[in-house]
Amino acid sequence: MTDIAYFQDKAILTSKNSIVRQINDYMLDLIPCEAKMYLSYDSSLSTNLNDDAIDVVHTPEFLNTINTPGLPNHKLRLKVGVPVMLLRNIDQRSGLCNGTRLIITRMGKLVPEGKVIFRSNICKKFFYTKFIFTPSDVMIPFKFQRRQFPIVVSFAMTINKSQGQSLKKVEIYCQVMCFHMVTYILQYQELPPEMD
Repeated sequence: MTDIAYFQDKAILTSKNSIVRQINDYMLDLIPCEAKMYLSYDSSLSTNLNDDAIDVVHTPEFLNTINTPGLPNHKLRLKVGVPVMLLRNIDQRSGLCNGTRLIITRMGKLVPEGKVIFRSNICKKFFYTKFIFTPSDVMIPFKFQRRQFPIVVSFAMTINKSQGQSLKKVEIYCQVMCFHMVTYILQYQELPPEMD
């Protein structure tokens, strides 16, 4: 865990975001250092017919429970040495793009710090700031916004999210039969001679 490059080319791939969350929580629990929780600020964008300032249906407590792809969780639990992935393009010239992986190096009271471990800007320090996210999921029949750091723990990631990354060691975790997924991954990699 003290080697920043340890997670540089390693990842666990799986098919669903719900499984990714389970694996990431499990791996986070294995790390012995103290965790810090960063909470989001959620607010409804809809207005009542009475023009009241308070939306009694979509309370912040209810909004905090919503998890959907592309939206960081309300509770972001981090530890020093944990790999995370950016969810937004922040500075493309500096390599801080959606999908860039970083390692948490320090956790301040309000802001975490990380170092890039992916692509050409390895070991560049980065201080996170909170972004405003509006979910685009059509299954959510109302509009709200979440103000949270644009990162997610990334011991594991979905196969879709791993596209475009160069990884030397990959574990594939499948709870259900998904051989078409494995075939898709292998067709884009060079196989060792013994597997040809």
